[in-house]
Amino acid sequence: MKNIFRHIGFVLGVAFLGMPVLSFGGECPEGAVVGSVKLAGLNHTRNHVVERELQNKVGEPFSNEKFQTEKLKLQDLDLFTEITASCESASNGAVSLTYHFQEIFRWIPAPAGKTTDRDGLMIGAALANLNVAGEDVRVEIQYRTTVSPFLENNEYALYASSPYLFGLPVGWNFEFLRTDSWDDLRKFQDASWLADLDLNWDLTSQFSLLFTGAYRYLEGGIGHLPEAGLGFKIDRRDAGLDTRKGFYLEYMLTHVGSGVGENHKGENYWEILVDGRGYYTLNRFITGATALFRYRPGTVGHYDLFYQGGVNTFRGHDPDSTYLGAHETLLNLEERFALLERRSASILGVNFFYGVQLVAGLDGRLLWDEGLPNWSNYEGAVYGGIHLIVPALDRIRFEIGYSPDHGEPVFYFGLFDKTISSRWRSR
Repeated sequence: MKNIFRHIGFVLGVAFLGMPVLSFGGECPEGAVVGSVKLAGLNHTRNHVVERELQNKVGEPFSNEKFQTEKLKLQDLDLFTEITASCESASNGAVSLTYHFQEIFRWIPAPAGKTTDRDGLMIGAALANLNVAGEDVRVEIQYRTTVSPFLENNEYALYASSPYLFGLPVGWNFEFLRTDSWDDLRKFQDASWLADLDLNWDLTSQFSLLFTGAYRYLEGGIGHLPEAGLGFKIDRRDAGLDTRKGFYLEYMLTHVGSGVGENHKGENYWEILVDGRGYYTLNRFITGATALFRYRPGTVGHYDLFYQGGVNTFRGHDPDSTYLGAHETLLNLEERFALLERRSASILGVNFFYGVQLVAGLDGRLLWDEGLPNWSNYEGAVYGGIHLIVPALDRIRFEIGYSPDHGEPVFYFGLFDKTISSRWRSR
């Protein structure tokens, strides 16, 4: 499943206008019965957007454990610079619980960018509305171009997303993307149009059904490429950003329809995807193990072959046209040390949080075209570096990787957690 935080535009805007900080300020005794709940400071956000994330309810004892869960849920909304809670005694012995919100600006003009193994660093401009109609709907338009070669590879994008659809717990993510760039890895002019819609239906707090549908048109005689997929996920992580414990497991089956062109046989294949992640924390040491498996029986066009190498796939060498295949497996074992745990700060009235982690890990990769892989398709690498923990992006990564098969260390700069960026790199 794709993730809306594949772009950095709105995040950079939030960095200037204020990032989410949550704290508990007030005398709310553990176990005190909540007599009423009030929301203060919601000038642009509708009450139900916040109420559906709250855990402490009227008539129930106040629980700090529930409040900790609320903090994570409210933080994921990315609608507020600060959230506090306070309690006042009522005449009947209960307490009146009030949540105080400070909203960020809805309209954010900002720089935009992303980093991919194919194009490297791309920069541009973006305009985002983070809370359309007060319903926690994000809409953003972007233009991005490559730094090197400058202005030669270009992207135009429209993103829209929300965690709810008509009041139902169905998260949706829509993107419309125009690309005009030379693909130096797969050797073709990527002049394409993409419309994609992903749905995430939460049947329970930990189990969701996944749906995806996409339409691509590739110029240059390649033609139309529809996609449709169905899957599910089990998500028992404590948080989606900077995960410390729990596991994530996703299965997805997607069909990609045939293309049409004079000098091309067309494309028609299934993709079987398995994405597994597990995390465990002991004191300040966070251990993570991840595996991404994608198998594509059928006819895969050269323009859709996987590549490996770079900050988003395999940190042992840079990507090149030597490493292409229809099927892939990416393996990772990473140890993180929380050098500086996340803490809040305020500069000139701008609230934000930050953290620093030292990382070291092992990368493994398999890339092949037909049948089953063997040891000739495998390569391993070691890496280390430092990660900056920030809202929404999760982390900014500075890493150095080394593969014994290549013998030269390589420096990498990346955005987002690798488990996210490795899923959408082909876009």
